[in-house]
Amino acid sequence: MMYDVKGNLKQVLGNLPQGVRLVAISKYHPNEYIEAAYEEGQRIFGESHEQELRLKHETLPNDIQWHFIGHLQTNKVKYIAPYVTMIEAVDSLKLLKEIDKQAAKCERVIDVLLELHIAEEETKYGLTPDACRQLLADGEWRLLSHVRICGLMMMASYVEDMEQIRSEFRQAKTLFYELKDAYFADKDYFCERSWGMSHDYPLAIEEDSTMVRVGTTIFGPRVY
Repeated sequence: MMYDVKGNLKQVLGNLPQGVRLVAISKYHPNEYIEAAYEEGQRIFGESHEQELRLKHETLPNDIQWHFIGHLQTNKVKYIAPYVTMIEAVDSLKLLKEIDKQAAKCERVIDVLLELHIAEEETKYGLTPDACRQLLADGEWRLLSHVRICGLMMMASYVEDMEQIRSEFRQAKTLFYELKDAYFADKDYFCERSWGMSHDYPLAIEEDSTMVRVGTTIFGPRVY
C-alpha cells in the first residue's frame, strides 16, 4: 500500500511556522516514499543506519540533504563523512573528534548538533545538561576545524503527559540560550534546536524548535 505521502507531507508543512524546517524521517521507508516527498520539494531526510543510508544516498537525487539522526558509532563515521549534511546526535567528545578527523580526510566541514539527554527513559542516548556544559567548558572542541557545532538536539520522553514533554523541551531551550551566550554569541550558525517528533512537534514549535523530525505522520508505519 502506497501511503499518501504527498498529502501527509503537505499537512505537516502547513503546520510549520516560518523558520521551522522539517527533517522527514525516512529510515525503514522505501525509496519511492522518499521520491514522493522529494517531488513535493522536501530535501532534508533523516536516517539512522549507515548501510541503509548509503544505499539511499547512492540511488536517490544528489541534492538531498541527509541528516544522520540515530546513535552513531565512531567506527561508522568514515562511511557517511563524504556526503552527510548534518550529524544530529553527537553525544561525546570522542565522537566529535572522530567526525572532525573523517571530515578532514574528505576536506569537508560537517555540521553537528549536541544531543541532550533530558528524558527520564534510560534507553535514550545523549549528554546530560551538565555533561554538555562540561564538554564546552573544557574547550577541546575549539581545536576541531572540520566540525561545526550548530545547536542542540533532544528527544522528549514518550509519554502522554504533555506538561512533562513541554517541561523537557523548555529545559533544552533554556540550555540552548545559555550555551549560545557563553560560547557562540557571535556565531550565527549556532542556531538549531532540533526537537519535536510526530506525536509532539506542535508543542516543540511552541518551545522554540527550529527543526522537527517527523516520520510516521508522513510515511506511515515503518517497513522493517
